[in-house]
Amino acid sequence: MTRSTRASCPLDLDAPGKRLGYIRVPYSSDRSAYGWIGVPIAVIRGGDGPTVYLGGGNHGDEYEGPITLLHLLQELEPERIRGRLILLPMTNLPAVLAYRRCSPIDGANLNRMFVGDPGLDHEPTKAIAHFVEEVLFPLCDAGVDLHSGGRTLDYVPSALARTGPDDPLRARKLEALRAFGAPVSYLVPPVGNDNGILAAADRKGILALGTELGGAGTVTPTTLAVARRGVLGFLAHLGVLEGVPASGPTRLVEVRVEHYVWAPRAGLFEPAAMPGDEVEAGAVAGRLFDLDEPERPPLPVRFEASGLVLCRRPIPLVERGDCLFHLGADLRG
Repeated sequence: MTRSTRASCPLDLDAPGKRLGYIRVPYSSDRSAYGWIGVPIAVIRGGDGPTVYLGGGNHGDEYEGPITLLHLLQELEPERIRGRLILLPMTNLPAVLAYRRCSPIDGANLNRMFVGDPGLDHEPTKAIAHFVEEVLFPLCDAGVDLHSGGRTLDYVPSALARTGPDDPLRARKLEALRAFGAPVSYLVPPVGNDNGILAAADRKGILALGTELGGAGTVTPTTLAVARRGVLGFLAHLGVLEGVPASGPTRLVEVRVEHYVWAPRAGLFEPAAMPGDEVEAGAVAGRLFDLDEPERPPLPVRFEASGLVLCRRPIPLVERGDCLFHLGADLRG
């Protein structure tokens, strides 16, 4: 049995209409012994239809989601909605305010905290994850969690699904990816001990997608347009909205372990490819200069597989183990 959630929300999640409020996440600190962190939440309920979760700011240095969902919570009214929307534009609020991937309070990565544990008084990130999975997700039929590459990765604007051959929702996820209509859509295989939000959605039987909408710690008109068009297309696909123009075609690819390129040592990395490039196995991905021995020739770093470059690291200074690139290969079968 799941332990009771520590967070709470006085907002009526069931009543018709449009309401904005806060999830109260208890946090006792030097500044406030009995304080709480207020994570913004909006609920828009119209006629009969599905309940859809829309999340952004899971990682605090990814702002495409917050901007997109802040627009939508201001624009959408119950009269347009068939069903119910639950919007969390800044799910990991402390990280969003700090421009950090992880929470500045407890150092935790929200997208690794869906562990079925409401946490202790000094662990607000666990409490947020637990509330989303155990209070909000049981209300939902579908959802999208909007991500980008943050400060350390820069992506081709993409949508993604966590799925494998045995996934009972696989066909529906592929249909939803086509409805979202990002330029590229990729599939990631489920792995053991997956504590991310898409794994939590799978545990609750929710049709859920993620995204990687750009990154490098910024936003662009292009990435925001993909995010907005995609969310509206997803809602239209579910029957929640009408009058939404169809999204463009998407390229379906899959990501495997050999598609990742990691730095073999520390140094200054000179890339030889960019997101959107097609590359071959064995091709030079870039060259790594040794800053301690600048006279040494740079070390070539190579792609282990062929495919489409989905993302790159935009920061040239690297440590051993940093992700430099990852690819996607066209979906087989």
